[in-house]
Amino acid sequence: MSKVKKKVKTIKIDLDKCNGCRACEVVCSAFHAKPKYSSNNPARSRIRLIRDPLKDVYLPVYAGEYAAAECMGRGKYVIDGKEYSECDFCRASCPSRDVFKEPDSGLPLKCDMCEDDPAQEKPLCVQWCLNDALTYEEREEEVEEEVKPGDVEAGLESMVDKYGLQKVIDTVARMAKKS
Repeated sequence: MSKVKKKVKTIKIDLDKCNGCRACEVVCSAFHAKPKYSSNNPARSRIRLIRDPLKDVYLPVYAGEYAAAECMGRGKYVIDGKEYSECDFCRASCPSRDVFKEPDSGLPLKCDMCEDDPAQEKPLCVQWCLNDALTYEEREEEVEEEVKPGDVEAGLESMVDKYGLQKVIDTVARMAKKS
């Protein structure tokens, strides 16, 4: 494989600044509603606030790549005296949990950095973060060139895993007849 320069876009999270207001979830779900800004359902948001009520800790996590299998990691981490499980930091949509899955279809969600039409200069969750707990960063990295399945393929894999191939085929055939 060859190395290529790739623009990497990330959202950095400062746990100490997050107060749990959930503005990031609200604006993300509204931006990704169909039609845009027509509804607000945080279950459709590409960023989620994971809350530990006993320790009064809020952890914003944004959706990453789809993982076809459940991971084996169940370690615990202590950061600044606060304990977290590996799943708290995980950005993947995976078979073992419903985080970052479209609530109606079960399709995996992935953060697109609000590059949909109209593209935003910074993701809306960063723009609307009241305490600057989220910051947007772009950098160039040299990475191995690899071929990944597209979002549609990942979504279909997820649905086949959940409902079975025949049910997905029947549903697509039924939908094609309606068109």
